[in-house]
Amino acid sequence: MCSKLLRQVGLFGILRHLDRERRGWAMYGRSDEAWDQLTGAGLKFLVERAQLRKVTTYTEMNSVLVQRTGLPGFDFERADERAAMGHLLGLIVERDYPVSKLMISALVHYLGANDAGPGFYALAQQLDLLPKGSSAMAKLEFWIGQVNSLHELYARS
Repeated sequence: MCSKLLRQVGLFGILRHLDRERRGWAMYGRSDEAWDQLTGAGLKFLVERAQLRKVTTYTEMNSVLVQRTGLPGFDFERADERAAMGHLLGLIVERDYPVSKLMISALVHYLGANDAGPGFYALAQQLDLLPKGSSAMAKLEFWIGQVNSLHELYARS
């Protein structure tokens, strides 16, 4: 049973790859070109926020992305669209991290909240910047350290 399931999963992956090659891939309903445009505009906006020693919200970032790219915004009422914004923040970190060695997505938090979302901490753990199983206090200290370091780095530029 287990090996049959593994073969099915493997076959699904191959079929998905072939379909992606044949038709082009649209992650979360957006093309590679759209993701590239959103990543560039999002990174530029977050650097601007860091230069001003400020943070932003998902809502503000979404509005700015719509203004700057002309692309449709993210609908936060839908789980897949919230996941898509998380994907975008991961792409932005991926682009900026080699330069800053920091997680610039730390500057984005929930409206009315005082820290980053769970995806931020999960990515920090994937990057081995935050130990798995960290306490809430350790996560908060990590986030504060990232925000302060981003402000210091980009306020100088």
